[in-house]
Formats: sequence, structure tokens, C-alpha cells
Amino acid sequence: MTRVILTSRRKLSAGFFFLQGKALKEIHANLKETLGEHAPLHAVKNWVPQFKRGDFSTCDVPRPGRPKTVTTLEIIDQIHELILEDHRILAKSLAEQLGISREQVWSIIREDLDMQKLSVKWVPKSLNAEQKRQQCNSAEQLLEFFWCDPNDFPSGATGDHG
Repeated sequence: MTRVILTSRRKLSAGFFFLQGKALKEIHANLKETLGEHAPLHAVKNWVPQFKRGDFSTCDVPRPGRPKTVTTLEIIDQIHELILEDHRILAKSLAEQLGISREQVWSIIREDLDMQKLSVKWVPKSLNAEQKRQQCNSAEQLLEFFWCDPNDFPSGATGDHG
């Protein structure tokens, strides 16, 4: 969002200089003087012909072709369901099943689902409130079993299988 606003302001400034009768190089020099490295010459080169056609719009025109991103709620939900079905599923497999890039799968898993890969399983980065409550309840139940009769405490609960 900030990038869009910054680009719009740069383009408006360039349009202002164009209307003052300045040439492309002068427009770029003025922008560079005020914006420093945030005044790319290639952008000014694209804007000046638009200004000559009378187009001072700061909105991008929809372009044909594949959208830049395929992140939709439906895709996010599908990835989440597939991970819940199989915690060991590979990002490559998810990408192939859904017809999106592995990079996009990784982005959705990290940013939208807030998960990470531990060993070979997908797990949430942190527990949500409900999961924390369930963990506490389970721990309290185990402690009750233990304090009632430490000798009869299930060996599986302690990891002692021998």
C-alpha cells in the first residue's frame, strides 16, 4: 500500500514538472533532487509518453495475462486442509496439486497460515488460545493421574517404554 502511494506521488510530481514544460531529463533531475534514489529513470521514461497523450492517471490499468498473485482464501483453505490431512506433505506436492508455484505455497504457509516446517511436519509457529487451553487441560489431567498414584502412572505418558 505504501509503495502504491509513493508511486502515485512520484507520478503526480512528474506530471507537475511536465506541465511546466520540462523535458524528460529535467523531470528526472527534479525528482531525483527531492526523492533521491526513489526517482527511477525508467518510470519517468514510461510516464512522459503517457503525459503527452493526456493521461495523468495514477491508477494502473488492468493488464492481460496471469494475475501477479494467486493467493485467494480458497487456495489458503485448500493448502491448510491438505496440511491437516498430511503433516508431512511437501510444498512441491502442494504446488503441483493446486497448480501454483512452490514459492507461492511457501509464502501462504509462512505468512497466511503462520506455520513452519519442523523436521518433516508442518506445525503452527505458535499455539492459538484454544490450543493453549487444550494443552493446559491435558497437562492438568496428567498431573492428576500422577498425584493420585505415582506408581500406577501410565508408562507411555512419561516416555518410559522399558
